[in-house]
Amino acid sequence: MVRYSWSKTNFLLKQYKKVKNKYLNREISWLDFNARVLQEASDKKVPIIERLRFLGIFSNNLDEFFQVRYATVKRIAESEVDKGNGINKNAINLLDQITSKVIKLQTKSSKILDSIQLSLKNEGIHFINENEVKQSQKEFLKDFFLREISPALVTIILSKRKKYDFTDNKAFLITKMSFKKHEDIHAIVEIPKNISRFVVLPKESKKQYIMLIDDIIRYHLKIIFSYYNYDSIDTHMVKITRDAEMDIDDIDMSKSYIKKISEYVRKRKYSNPVRLVYDKDISESTLDFIIKKLKITSNDSLIPGARYHQRRDYMGFPDLSRDDLLYKKKKPLNISKLNIEANLLTQISKKDFLMYTPYHSFSYLVAFLRQSAIDPNVKSIKITLYRLSKNSNVISSLINAAKNGKKVLVQIELQARFDEENNIRIAEMLKLAGVELIFGVKGLKVHSKICLIERRDNNKKKFYGFISTGNFNESTAEVYTDYTLFTSDQGILKDVSKVFEFLKVNYKIQKYKHLIVSPHYTSSLLFSLIDKEIDNAVNGKKSQIILKLNSLTSHRFVDKLYEASNSGVKIKLIVRGICCLIPNIKNLSKNIEVISIVDKYLEHPRVYIFENGGNKKVYISSADLMTRNLDNRVEVACPIYQEDLKKQILDTIQISLNDNVKSRLINLNKQNEFVENKNKKVRSQWDTYDYFYRINT
Repeated sequence: MVRYSWSKTNFLLKQYKKVKNKYLNREISWLDFNARVLQEASDKKVPIIERLRFLGIFSNNLDEFFQVRYATVKRIAESEVDKGNGINKNAINLLDQITSKVIKLQTKSSKILDSIQLSLKNEGIHFINENEVKQSQKEFLKDFFLREISPALVTIILSKRKKYDFTDNKAFLITKMSFKKHEDIHAIVEIPKNISRFVVLPKESKKQYIMLIDDIIRYHLKIIFSYYNYDSIDTHMVKITRDAEMDIDDIDMSKSYIKKISEYVRKRKYSNPVRLVYDKDISESTLDFIIKKLKITSNDSLIPGARYHQRRDYMGFPDLSRDDLLYKKKKPLNISKLNIEANLLTQISKKDFLMYTPYHSFSYLVAFLRQSAIDPNVKSIKITLYRLSKNSNVISSLINAAKNGKKVLVQIELQARFDEENNIRIAEMLKLAGVELIFGVKGLKVHSKICLIERRDNNKKKFYGFISTGNFNESTAEVYTDYTLFTSDQGILKDVSKVFEFLKVNYKIQKYKHLIVSPHYTSSLLFSLIDKEIDNAVNGKKSQIILKLNSLTSHRFVDKLYEASNSGVKIKLIVRGICCLIPNIKNLSKNIEVISIVDKYLEHPRVYIFENGGNKKVYISSADLMTRNLDNRVEVACPIYQEDLKKQILDTIQISLNDNVKSRLINLNKQNEFVENKNKKVRSQWDTYDYFYRINT
């Protein structure tokens, strides 16, 4: 049996006991964030193909939400814990609220998809289904089906006796074959994963035709089910989402760890369903068959949808050689005065450098590792890894270093949700290359983004390294904004070394002079920094707090920010995703402003800025202000000491605060309203690129 994360469930049970009028519910706040993604899909100023991809991002986000967040609330609803206190009822009500809100968002997304397809049609790009195939296209489709699709098809004849006909989180075509002389037969046809969902047909009269694999399968049902002499056949799409929020108890930090994670990933494919999205035109009998087969309960989310599901596939919609329907590509910039062709360690020994991807090229980080791999004076490389690209140059550099006799230590987080299989594969590669692997701290995920190089300079040991707000991932570095500090500051790097010591010897809690490290110090040190701002405000000194985060859910931190606001501290928050804090409430949060920016790139940095009486303190961090980041993860926040780099961060944060094109006001009466003013138009992601371009010229 799969064991669920009851520790997290119990924590959330406590949250439901708290007074709710001071906080926005985190699940509802997350859905509001995804509504902002949907706004981008509906924005006619966004290039058409990019709009289609935002629709895919919206759908992918929603899938993960149901796998994790909805699944957790469902377990609270079904829990026997505190049943008499109404917690279960509150959770059941929340499930209903979520389902209602999702149905509205899904309905809106379907209308947006229709609108996008109409716009594409005006550009000569036509989606067709199996009922719109032209005579001239039949031969191409039949050949494509027999050559590409048919060999990859998985078709399962369903039986009432079999337990696991439906597996994984997938969209299926469910087919009902009807016969005059015996009962109906149901079958599922899985949509192949290794073929693009979108098949580009030959052009005709300058018109480009696109057909989804689903419809090509529908068009060839007679071939698929040629064995059955049915009288009629009916096919609709359904989509299953399963509970992915599972823990492995009593993990043994040994070689069996990988085996246990692998087993957990396999079992997740058969975990309890939490959502069923179905074609609203499906027959009642077929829908009833599926519901009984999957043992759908009243606490599961039933979402009537349109003809097509698995819309996350639109993230990979082809370019069609139509650059005019895409965002204009901007070449990543060089880091000012850091010559990638010369020795990076020599340059970093003289001063620190800041990389802000995707505005800067991620190649600097890979080059840093590649040069270290062949530098005869480099003795060791230590790095933490969380999410990696499938074909990672970071990994090849580390293997290269190990083959050159360097001591390479890698902390790889195998429990990085939805990346477990890729991380297990990478761990095995590293192990074969002789890299020392550590799998972190029992009960904690390692989410810090740090690297430490030990080198002999003039016969003396010297550290070099980098600390980042994002994963060391070439793929996401093209679309996620993240700061990375390259430094040879020995004070900072000695602290980084202590983090690695803690990862190896968990019972010994380290002390740090520069870094703010979770789970032991982040809450207390950030509270101290907030208290300093409160004291300054009360004493008439300069005071301000600026935080840029992905999420703000810790009620303790929300309360602390409320306290600071009531003491006169001006607080500005840039929160991309979930935000439980409610701004602009009299006697609570009057001095707090909250905006969210959703645009071409995913806003991913965590930055903490404290006015500190005019001598600003600036930190970049891997940690959001969420309970899990503060108490259940190893996180690192790093101070920025060098004045020119501090200025770069302050300037780019100010550009974000000035955004009046893609910035939304959140958690007010009118949710997700765009910031509008008479100031000069500032689109922060565009202006940030221009800012670094000017620095280079």
